[in-house]
Amino acid sequence: MLNQLRSAPERLHLALMLALTFSTGIVDAVGYLGLDKVFAGNMTGNVVILGMALAGADDLPWIGPLLALFAFMFGAVVGGRVLRPVAAGWTTRTTWLFAVVGLVQAALAVSLFVTDGAPPQPWEYLITFFLAASMGIQAATARHIAVKDVTTVVVTSTITGFAADSRLAGGTGQPWFRRLAAIVLIAAGAAIGALLLQVHIGWGVGAAALVTVLAALLGHAAAHARHAARLTRLGADSR
Repeated sequence: MLNQLRSAPERLHLALMLALTFSTGIVDAVGYLGLDKVFAGNMTGNVVILGMALAGADDLPWIGPLLALFAFMFGAVVGGRVLRPVAAGWTTRTTWLFAVVGLVQAALAVSLFVTDGAPPQPWEYLITFFLAASMGIQAATARHIAVKDVTTVVVTSTITGFAADSRLAGGTGQPWFRRLAAIVLIAAGAAIGALLLQVHIGWGVGAAALVTVLAALLGHAAAHARHAARLTRLGADSR
């Protein structure tokens, strides 16, 4: 199975981006339920919460969502700048960026276990900042890989395409598997995140970190194998 994915990079990239979509569901469940109604990956949710909070809605936070919004943008800027000089697709820089995301999340998970849960404010905002920044890096890197309909951090456009291109809407066909998989996986990730939160908030962040690191390693191994095979073919052709 892995060899088949290595020989078809577009399929491997789709699989890895779907895995990261699943991890986003976990992270957003942890952020919203464990970090005072903050989305670390879905910035649309934070913007809506901020709008309602500014209108005076009761019991809605604004510091956390605002911090997450700017942290996400900061992470996206970092990812965009690092990847700007290289062509789209999986490169060593892609691997390092995904690895950074996983390592940051792993460090956050360790800190949450050390503090026996989310620390009180304002220290809780540090967790929010680094979690959202890591998701910004992930989103920018996934955008660079450019798997259609799978951004890893939001599925609103995917749901729109799934419905608008359906036969019910007069469509003749669509990439339904990837769209449906992205929708189901982000929901499944949120469910897993909520369940893990009942045990300890650190387990959810740790699970997301594990998925991200594994995705980085698999993507790097496949890209390295394709590069080595390409060099072998070039060497054979030059003889």
